[in-house]
Amino acid sequence: MRNYFTIAFFCSALVLCAYCMALAEGPGEWTAENSDPRNMGWMQGVPPSPDARITIAAGDFFNFPKLRWTVCNIRDLLPTIEVSRGLGAPVPLDYVPHHEFADSRAEIDALTFTPMGSDQEMTWKASLATNYTDGMLVLHKGRVVYEWYSGCLTEQGKHAIMSMTKSTVGMLAEILIAEGRLDDTAPVIDYLPELAKTAFGNATVRQVMDMTTAVVFDENYDDPKADIWIYSAAGNPLPKPKSYQGPVGYLDYLLTVKQDGKHGKAFGYKTINTDVLAWIVARVTGMRYHEALSEMLWRRMGAEQSAYFSVDAAGTPFAGGGMSAGLRDLGRMGLLLLNEGVINGKRVFPAKVVESIRQGGDRDAFVKAGYDTLEGGSYRSMFWVLHNKNGAFAARGVYGQTIYVDPTAEMVLVRLASYPKPKNALIDPTSLPAYQAVADYLMTK
Repeated sequence: MRNYFTIAFFCSALVLCAYCMALAEGPGEWTAENSDPRNMGWMQGVPPSPDARITIAAGDFFNFPKLRWTVCNIRDLLPTIEVSRGLGAPVPLDYVPHHEFADSRAEIDALTFTPMGSDQEMTWKASLATNYTDGMLVLHKGRVVYEWYSGCLTEQGKHAIMSMTKSTVGMLAEILIAEGRLDDTAPVIDYLPELAKTAFGNATVRQVMDMTTAVVFDENYDDPKADIWIYSAAGNPLPKPKSYQGPVGYLDYLLTVKQDGKHGKAFGYKTINTDVLAWIVARVTGMRYHEALSEMLWRRMGAEQSAYFSVDAAGTPFAGGGMSAGLRDLGRMGLLLLNEGVINGKRVFPAKVVESIRQGGDRDAFVKAGYDTLEGGSYRSMFWVLHNKNGAFAARGVYGQTIYVDPTAEMVLVRLASYPKPKNALIDPTSLPAYQAVADYLMTK
Protein backbone atom coordinates (compact mmCIF):
# COMPACT_ATOMS: atom_id res chain seq x y z
CA MET A 1 0.00 0.00 0.00
CA ARG A 2 2.78 2.41 0.88
CA ASN A 3 4.36 1.78 -2.49
CA TYR A 4 1.12 2.85 -4.15
CA PHE A 5 1.56 6.30 -2.64
CA THR A 6 5.12 6.76 -3.81
CA ILE A 7 4.41 5.41 -7.28
CA ALA A 8 1.14 7.31 -7.49
CA PHE A 9 2.79 10.58 -6.66
CA PHE A 10 5.21 10.39 -9.55
CA CYS A 11 2.89 8.61 -11.96
CA SER A 12 -0.41 10.01 -10.74
CA ALA A 13 0.73 12.88 -8.45
CA LEU A 14 -2.08 12.90 -5.94
CA VAL A 15 -2.08 16.67 -5.59
CA LEU A 16 -2.41 17.81 -1.98
CA CYS A 17 -3.19 14.21 -1.02
CA ALA A 18 -6.64 15.13 0.15
CA TYR A 19 -7.46 11.74 -1.29
CA CYS A 20 -4.88 9.54 0.41
CA MET A 21 -7.50 8.31 2.86
CA ALA A 22 -6.41 4.69 2.82
CA LEU A 23 -2.76 5.57 3.13
CA ALA A 24 -2.45 7.83 6.17
CA GLU A 25 -1.05 6.17 9.23
CA GLY A 26 -3.23 5.85 12.29
CA PRO A 27 -2.44 7.73 15.50
CA GLY A 28 -0.62 4.81 17.14
CA GLU A 29 1.65 6.31 19.80
CA TRP A 30 1.55 9.73 18.18
CA THR A 31 -0.09 12.40 20.32
CA ALA A 32 -0.75 16.01 19.41
CA GLU A 33 2.24 16.99 21.52
CA ASN A 34 4.86 14.52 20.33
CA SER A 35 3.80 14.92 16.68
CA ASP A 36 3.89 18.72 16.83
CA PRO A 37 6.11 19.86 13.91
CA ARG A 38 8.07 22.10 16.29
CA ASN A 39 8.87 19.15 18.53
CA MET A 40 9.62 16.92 15.55
CA GLY A 41 12.06 19.49 14.19
CA TRP A 42 10.68 19.23 10.66
CA MET A 43 12.45 21.49 8.16
CA GLN A 44 14.48 23.30 10.82
CA GLY A 45 18.05 24.34 10.15
CA VAL A 46 19.79 25.57 6.99
CA PRO A 47 19.72 23.12 5.44
CA PRO A 48 17.54 20.80 7.51
CA SER A 49 19.23 17.56 8.52
CA PRO A 50 18.28 14.62 6.26
CA ASP A 51 15.97 13.10 8.89
CA ALA A 52 14.13 16.42 9.30
CA ARG A 53 13.47 17.09 5.63
CA ILE A 54 10.05 16.96 4.00
CA THR A 55 10.24 16.85 0.22
CA ILE A 56 8.26 15.93 -2.85
CA ALA A 57 11.04 13.56 -3.84
CA ALA A 58 10.40 11.34 -0.81
CA GLY A 59 6.72 11.03 -1.75
CA ASP A 60 5.52 10.89 1.86
CA PHE A 61 4.90 14.55 2.62
CA PHE A 62 1.24 13.92 3.41
CA ASN A 63 1.78 10.88 5.58
CA PHE A 64 1.32 11.34 9.31
CA PRO A 65 3.14 12.87 11.17
CA LYS A 66 4.78 14.81 8.32
CA LEU A 67 1.38 16.09 7.22
CA ARG A 68 1.30 18.20 10.41
CA TRP A 69 4.01 20.38 8.84
CA THR A 70 2.79 20.07 5.27
CA VAL A 71 -0.70 21.50 5.88
CA CYS A 72 0.90 24.88 6.62
CA ASN A 73 3.51 24.75 3.89
CA ILE A 74 1.89 23.54 0.67
CA ARG A 75 3.44 26.46 -1.18
CA ASP A 76 6.92 25.17 -0.32
CA LEU A 77 6.22 21.91 -2.11
CA LEU A 78 3.82 22.46 -5.02
CA PRO A 79 3.14 25.17 -7.64
CA THR A 80 0.44 27.57 -6.45
CA ILE A 81 -1.53 30.61 -7.54
CA GLU A 82 -2.61 33.60 -5.44
CA VAL A 83 -6.09 34.65 -4.36
CA SER A 84 -5.31 38.31 -3.90
CA ARG A 85 -6.70 40.28 -0.97
CA GLY A 86 -6.08 43.48 -2.91
CA LEU A 87 -4.38 46.61 -1.58
CA GLY A 88 -6.99 47.97 0.82
CA ALA A 89 -6.87 47.79 4.61
CA PRO A 90 -8.32 44.59 6.06
CA VAL A 91 -11.70 44.65 7.77
CA PRO A 92 -10.85 44.57 11.48
CA LEU A 93 -12.11 41.75 13.64
CA ASP A 94 -13.73 42.95 16.85
CA TYR A 95 -12.39 41.29 20.00
CA VAL A 96 -13.96 41.25 23.44
CA PRO A 97 -11.98 43.47 25.85
CA HIS A 98 -8.66 42.00 26.96
CA HIS A 99 -9.71 41.09 30.50
CA GLU A 100 -12.93 39.51 29.20
CA PHE A 101 -11.02 37.59 26.53
CA ALA A 102 -8.88 35.80 29.11
CA ASP A 103 -11.95 34.93 31.17
CA SER A 104 -13.85 33.78 28.09
CA ARG A 105 -11.01 31.52 26.95
CA ALA A 106 -10.67 29.99 30.41
CA GLU A 107 -14.40 29.36 30.66
CA ILE A 108 -14.58 27.79 27.21
CA ASP A 109 -11.53 25.62 27.93
CA ALA A 110 -13.30 24.29 31.03
CA LEU A 111 -16.56 23.42 29.26
CA THR A 112 -17.46 19.74 29.35
CA PHE A 113 -19.43 17.54 26.98
CA THR A 114 -19.98 13.85 26.32
CA PRO A 115 -18.69 12.52 22.98
CA MET A 116 -21.02 10.45 20.82
CA GLY A 117 -20.98 6.79 21.83
CA SER A 118 -19.22 7.50 25.13
CA ASP A 119 -20.26 7.88 28.75
CA GLN A 120 -17.09 9.77 29.72
CA GLU A 121 -17.07 13.57 29.80
CA MET A 122 -14.36 15.54 28.04
CA THR A 123 -13.30 19.16 28.38
CA TRP A 124 -13.13 21.55 25.46
CA LYS A 125 -9.41 22.05 26.07
CA ALA A 126 -8.77 18.31 25.97
CA SER A 127 -10.70 18.02 22.72
CA LEU A 128 -8.27 20.37 20.97
CA ALA A 129 -5.41 17.93 21.44
CA THR A 130 -7.62 14.89 20.81
CA ASN A 131 -8.43 16.30 17.38
CA TYR A 132 -4.87 17.49 16.63
CA THR A 133 -6.08 21.07 16.34
CA ASP A 134 -3.70 23.60 14.78
CA GLY A 135 -5.93 26.65 15.10
CA MET A 136 -9.27 27.53 16.69
CA LEU A 137 -11.30 30.72 16.41
CA VAL A 138 -14.69 31.34 18.01
CA LEU A 139 -16.77 34.45 17.33
CA HIS A 140 -19.97 35.37 19.17
CA LYS A 141 -22.24 38.22 18.11
CA GLY A 142 -19.49 39.41 15.78
CA ARG A 143 -16.69 39.47 18.37
CA VAL A 144 -13.77 37.09 18.84
CA VAL A 145 -14.14 35.34 22.18
CA TYR A 146 -11.55 32.59 21.64
CA GLU A 147 -8.39 32.33 19.52
CA TRP A 148 -5.75 29.62 19.78
CA TYR A 149 -2.80 28.42 17.68
CA SER A 150 -0.65 25.31 17.86
CA GLY A 151 1.42 22.96 15.73
CA CYS A 152 2.48 24.49 12.43
CA LEU A 153 0.06 27.43 12.54
CA THR A 154 0.68 31.01 13.69
CA GLU A 155 -1.24 34.27 13.34
CA GLN A 156 0.70 35.02 10.16
CA GLY A 157 0.43 31.51 8.73
CA LYS A 158 -1.89 29.85 6.25
CA HIS A 159 -3.29 26.35 6.51
CA ALA A 160 -4.65 23.94 3.90
CA ILE A 161 -8.44 23.99 4.18
CA MET A 162 -8.97 20.86 2.09
CA SER A 163 -12.59 20.43 0.98
CA MET A 164 -13.73 23.64 2.63
CA THR A 165 -12.41 24.93 -0.70
CA LYS A 166 -15.56 23.48 -2.24
CA SER A 167 -17.72 25.78 -0.13
CA THR A 168 -16.07 28.87 -1.63
CA VAL A 169 -17.14 27.57 -5.05
CA GLY A 170 -20.68 27.01 -3.78
CA MET A 171 -20.80 30.54 -2.36
CA LEU A 172 -19.70 32.12 -5.63
CA ALA A 173 -22.26 30.10 -7.57
CA GLU A 174 -25.00 31.20 -5.16
CA ILE A 175 -23.89 34.81 -5.53
CA LEU A 176 -24.17 34.55 -9.31
CA ILE A 177 -27.63 33.00 -8.93
CA ALA A 178 -28.76 35.78 -6.58
CA GLU A 179 -27.46 38.37 -9.05
CA GLY A 180 -29.37 36.75 -11.90
CA ARG A 181 -26.23 35.76 -13.77
CA LEU A 182 -26.54 32.00 -13.28
CA ASP A 183 -29.62 29.76 -13.53
CA ASP A 184 -29.34 26.74 -11.27
CA THR A 185 -32.22 24.98 -13.05
CA ALA A 186 -30.47 25.20 -16.41
CA PRO A 187 -28.51 22.29 -17.88
CA VAL A 188 -24.77 22.41 -17.40
CA ILE A 189 -24.25 22.47 -21.16
CA ASP A 190 -25.90 25.88 -21.36
CA TYR A 191 -22.68 27.16 -19.80
CA LEU A 192 -20.23 24.41 -20.71
CA PRO A 193 -21.14 22.95 -24.11
CA GLU A 194 -17.79 21.16 -24.00
CA LEU A 195 -19.39 18.67 -21.57
CA ALA A 196 -22.28 17.69 -23.87
CA LYS A 197 -20.99 14.18 -24.45
CA THR A 198 -20.08 13.53 -20.82
CA ALA A 199 -22.07 12.48 -17.75
CA PHE A 200 -22.70 16.15 -17.04
CA GLY A 201 -24.34 16.71 -20.41
CA ASN A 202 -27.88 16.19 -19.07
CA ALA A 203 -27.30 17.31 -15.47
CA THR A 204 -28.53 20.63 -14.11
CA VAL A 205 -26.37 23.22 -12.40
CA ARG A 206 -28.24 22.56 -9.14
CA GLN A 207 -27.53 18.82 -9.33
CA VAL A 208 -23.84 19.64 -9.65
CA MET A 209 -24.04 22.13 -6.76
CA ASP A 210 -25.71 19.58 -4.48
CA MET A 211 -23.69 16.59 -5.74
CA THR A 212 -26.69 14.56 -6.84
CA THR A 213 -25.20 13.77 -10.23
CA ALA A 214 -24.98 10.12 -11.27
CA VAL A 215 -21.38 10.04 -12.47
CA VAL A 216 -18.90 7.22 -12.70
CA PHE A 217 -16.08 8.10 -10.34
CA ASP A 218 -14.51 5.27 -8.37
CA GLU A 219 -12.57 6.39 -5.29
CA ASN A 220 -11.26 2.95 -4.32
CA TYR A 221 -7.74 3.82 -3.19
CA ASP A 222 -6.74 0.17 -3.03
CA ASP A 223 -7.19 -0.15 -6.80
CA PRO A 224 -4.34 1.55 -8.72
CA LYS A 225 -6.60 1.61 -11.80
CA ALA A 226 -9.47 3.40 -10.02
CA ASP A 227 -10.79 6.68 -11.41
CA ILE A 228 -9.32 8.66 -8.52
CA TRP A 229 -5.81 7.83 -9.72
CA ILE A 230 -6.60 8.77 -13.32
CA TYR A 231 -8.04 12.06 -12.06
CA SER A 232 -4.94 12.62 -9.94
CA ALA A 233 -2.65 11.89 -12.86
CA ALA A 234 -4.50 14.48 -14.90
CA GLY A 235 -4.06 17.04 -12.12
CA ASN A 236 -0.37 16.33 -11.69
CA PRO A 237 1.50 19.65 -12.16
CA LEU A 238 4.81 17.84 -12.65
CA PRO A 239 6.17 16.52 -15.96
CA LYS A 240 4.47 13.32 -17.05
CA PRO A 241 6.19 10.18 -18.30
CA LYS A 242 6.63 9.95 -22.08
CA SER A 243 4.29 6.97 -22.06
CA TYR A 244 1.44 9.00 -20.50
CA GLN A 245 -1.60 9.27 -22.78
CA GLY A 246 -4.32 10.42 -20.39
CA PRO A 247 -5.98 13.81 -19.90
CA VAL A 248 -3.84 16.77 -18.86
CA GLY A 249 -5.49 18.98 -16.24
CA TYR A 250 -8.69 18.78 -14.22
CA LEU A 251 -10.84 20.22 -16.99
CA ASP A 252 -9.55 17.72 -19.55
CA TYR A 253 -10.43 14.93 -17.16
CA LEU A 254 -14.05 16.13 -17.00
CA LEU A 255 -14.36 15.45 -20.73
CA THR A 256 -13.95 11.73 -20.01
CA VAL A 257 -16.58 11.26 -17.25
CA LYS A 258 -19.38 8.76 -17.95
CA GLN A 259 -22.88 8.55 -16.47
CA ASP A 260 -24.28 5.72 -14.33
CA GLY A 261 -27.93 6.07 -13.34
CA LYS A 262 -30.28 9.04 -13.17
CA HIS A 263 -29.24 12.43 -11.88
CA GLY A 264 -30.97 13.83 -8.81
CA LYS A 265 -31.76 10.54 -7.07
CA ALA A 266 -28.91 10.21 -4.57
CA PHE A 267 -26.21 12.33 -2.95
CA GLY A 268 -22.70 11.21 -3.80
CA TYR A 269 -19.71 13.16 -2.52
CA LYS A 270 -17.52 13.37 -5.61
CA THR A 271 -14.97 16.12 -6.08
CA ILE A 272 -15.36 16.31 -9.84
CA ASN A 273 -18.70 18.09 -9.31
CA THR A 274 -16.77 20.98 -7.79
CA ASP A 275 -14.45 21.14 -10.78
CA VAL A 276 -17.50 21.50 -13.02
CA LEU A 277 -19.01 24.21 -10.83
CA ALA A 278 -15.76 26.18 -10.64
CA TRP A 279 -15.55 26.00 -14.44
CA ILE A 280 -19.11 27.35 -14.67
CA VAL A 281 -18.21 30.21 -12.30
CA ALA A 282 -15.17 30.99 -14.43
CA ARG A 283 -17.19 30.89 -17.65
CA VAL A 284 -19.98 33.15 -16.30
CA THR A 285 -17.60 35.71 -14.77
CA GLY A 286 -15.04 35.64 -17.55
CA MET A 287 -12.30 35.15 -14.97
CA ARG A 288 -10.21 32.21 -13.83
CA TYR A 289 -11.64 30.75 -10.65
CA HIS A 290 -9.04 32.18 -8.26
CA GLU A 291 -9.55 35.62 -9.82
CA ALA A 292 -13.31 35.36 -9.39
CA LEU A 293 -12.86 34.35 -5.75
CA SER A 294 -10.58 37.31 -5.16
CA GLU A 295 -12.93 39.78 -6.86
CA MET A 296 -16.26 38.50 -5.56
CA LEU A 297 -15.32 37.53 -1.99
CA TRP A 298 -11.76 37.82 -0.72
CA ARG A 299 -11.23 41.52 -1.49
CA ARG A 300 -14.79 42.54 -0.66
CA MET A 301 -14.79 40.91 2.77
CA GLY A 302 -11.55 42.69 3.70
CA ALA A 303 -9.25 39.70 4.10
CA GLU A 304 -6.02 40.41 5.95
CA GLN A 305 -4.01 37.85 3.97
CA SER A 306 -4.08 36.64 0.41
CA ALA A 307 -4.95 32.97 0.08
CA TYR A 308 -3.54 30.54 -2.49
CA PHE A 309 -4.41 27.44 -4.50
CA SER A 310 -2.41 24.49 -5.72
CA VAL A 311 -2.79 24.15 -9.50
CA ASP A 312 -2.53 21.59 -12.28
CA ALA A 313 -0.09 21.79 -15.17
CA ALA A 314 -2.38 24.24 -16.99
CA GLY A 315 -2.55 26.56 -13.97
CA THR A 316 -6.14 25.58 -13.14
CA PRO A 317 -6.81 25.86 -9.39
CA PHE A 318 -7.65 22.66 -7.56
CA ALA A 319 -11.22 23.76 -6.73
CA GLY A 320 -12.05 20.60 -4.84
CA GLY A 321 -9.48 20.99 -2.08
CA GLY A 322 -6.42 23.05 -3.00
CA MET A 323 -6.89 26.29 -1.06
CA SER A 324 -4.80 27.52 1.88
CA ALA A 325 -5.83 30.51 4.00
CA GLY A 326 -5.40 32.21 7.36
CA LEU A 327 -7.56 31.37 10.37
CA ARG A 328 -8.93 34.88 10.83
CA ASP A 329 -9.90 35.23 7.18
CA LEU A 330 -11.89 32.04 7.44
CA GLY A 331 -13.54 33.67 10.44
CA ARG A 332 -14.47 36.63 8.23
CA MET A 333 -15.98 34.20 5.74
CA GLY A 334 -17.96 32.65 8.60
CA LEU A 335 -19.22 36.07 9.70
CA LEU A 336 -20.53 36.70 6.19
CA LEU A 337 -22.43 33.43 6.36
CA LEU A 338 -23.80 34.20 9.82
CA ASN A 339 -24.82 37.75 8.90
CA GLU A 340 -26.27 36.86 5.50
CA GLY A 341 -23.69 38.67 3.42
CA VAL A 342 -22.80 41.59 5.70
CA ILE A 343 -19.48 42.27 7.44
CA ASN A 344 -18.44 45.40 9.30
CA GLY A 345 -21.72 47.04 8.23
CA LYS A 346 -21.00 46.47 4.54
CA ARG A 347 -23.03 44.16 2.31
CA VAL A 348 -20.75 41.89 0.30
CA PHE A 349 -23.41 39.71 -1.35
CA PRO A 350 -27.22 39.34 -1.28
CA ALA A 351 -28.91 37.69 1.72
CA LYS A 352 -30.46 35.18 -0.69
CA VAL A 353 -27.09 33.42 -0.89
CA VAL A 354 -27.19 32.27 2.73
CA GLU A 355 -30.95 31.74 2.69
CA SER A 356 -30.49 29.24 -0.12
CA ILE A 357 -27.66 27.39 1.62
CA ARG A 358 -29.47 27.19 4.96
CA GLN A 359 -32.58 25.60 3.48
CA GLY A 360 -30.49 22.52 2.81
CA GLY A 361 -30.63 19.93 0.09
CA ASP A 362 -32.64 16.77 -0.52
CA ARG A 363 -32.54 14.90 2.81
CA ASP A 364 -33.84 11.69 1.26
CA ALA A 365 -31.03 11.77 -1.30
CA PHE A 366 -28.49 12.51 1.46
CA VAL A 367 -29.48 9.62 3.73
CA LYS A 368 -28.54 7.14 0.99
CA ALA A 369 -24.89 8.11 1.43
CA GLY A 370 -24.82 6.72 5.00
CA TYR A 371 -23.22 9.54 7.00
CA ASP A 372 -23.97 8.19 10.48
CA THR A 373 -22.55 11.17 12.40
CA LEU A 374 -24.62 13.59 10.29
CA GLU A 375 -27.94 11.81 10.63
CA GLY A 376 -30.81 14.01 9.47
CA GLY A 377 -28.47 16.29 7.56
CA SER A 378 -28.27 17.32 3.92
CA TYR A 379 -25.89 18.86 1.41
CA ARG A 380 -26.50 22.04 -0.57
CA SER A 381 -24.25 24.32 -2.57
CA MET A 382 -21.12 22.54 -1.30
CA PHE A 383 -22.14 23.03 2.36
CA TRP A 384 -23.16 20.47 4.97
CA VAL A 385 -26.49 21.41 6.60
CA LEU A 386 -27.09 19.73 9.95
CA HIS A 387 -30.80 20.55 10.37
CA ASN A 388 -30.27 20.49 14.14
CA LYS A 389 -32.16 22.57 16.71
CA ASN A 390 -29.84 25.53 16.14
CA GLY A 391 -29.99 25.47 12.35
CA ALA A 392 -26.24 24.94 12.07
CA PHE A 393 -24.43 24.46 8.78
CA ALA A 394 -20.78 24.03 7.91
CA ALA A 395 -17.97 23.98 5.42
CA ARG A 396 -15.93 20.84 6.07
CA GLY A 397 -12.64 19.36 4.95
CA VAL A 398 -10.67 16.21 5.67
CA TYR A 399 -8.30 16.00 8.63
CA GLY A 400 -10.67 18.15 10.69
CA GLN A 401 -11.15 21.47 8.86
CA THR A 402 -14.42 23.30 9.52
CA ILE A 403 -16.25 26.58 9.47
CA TYR A 404 -19.25 25.89 11.71
CA VAL A 405 -22.02 28.48 11.67
CA ASP A 406 -24.71 28.41 14.39
CA PRO A 407 -27.32 31.11 13.71
CA THR A 408 -29.26 30.49 16.93
CA ALA A 409 -26.18 30.96 19.12
CA GLU A 410 -24.89 33.76 16.83
CA MET A 411 -21.65 31.79 16.74
CA VAL A 412 -18.97 31.14 14.14
CA LEU A 413 -16.37 28.51 14.92
CA VAL A 414 -13.33 27.87 12.71
CA ARG A 415 -11.06 24.90 13.29
CA LEU A 416 -7.92 24.00 11.32
CA ALA A 417 -6.38 20.65 12.14
CA SER A 418 -4.05 17.84 11.09
CA TYR A 419 -5.73 14.72 12.42
CA PRO A 420 -3.85 11.51 11.54
CA LYS A 421 -6.64 10.17 9.35
CA PRO A 422 -8.73 12.18 6.86
CA LYS A 423 -12.16 10.77 7.68
CA ASN A 424 -14.22 13.35 9.58
CA ALA A 425 -16.50 10.54 10.77
CA LEU A 426 -13.68 9.71 13.20
CA ILE A 427 -13.61 13.29 14.51
CA ASP A 428 -17.32 14.16 14.57
CA PRO A 429 -18.14 12.15 17.70
CA THR A 430 -15.90 14.51 19.65
CA SER A 431 -16.25 17.70 17.61
CA LEU A 432 -19.99 18.06 17.09
CA PRO A 433 -20.90 17.74 20.81
CA ALA A 434 -18.05 20.14 21.62
CA TYR A 435 -19.42 22.75 19.21
CA GLN A 436 -22.87 22.40 20.75
CA ALA A 437 -21.40 22.84 24.24
CA VAL A 438 -19.79 26.13 23.20
CA ALA A 439 -23.03 27.25 21.54
CA ASP A 440 -25.01 26.46 24.69
CA TYR A 441 -22.50 28.39 26.79
CA LEU A 442 -22.52 31.44 24.52
CA MET A 443 -26.32 31.58 24.51
CA THR A 444 -26.14 32.30 28.26
CA LYS A 445 -24.04 35.39 27.63
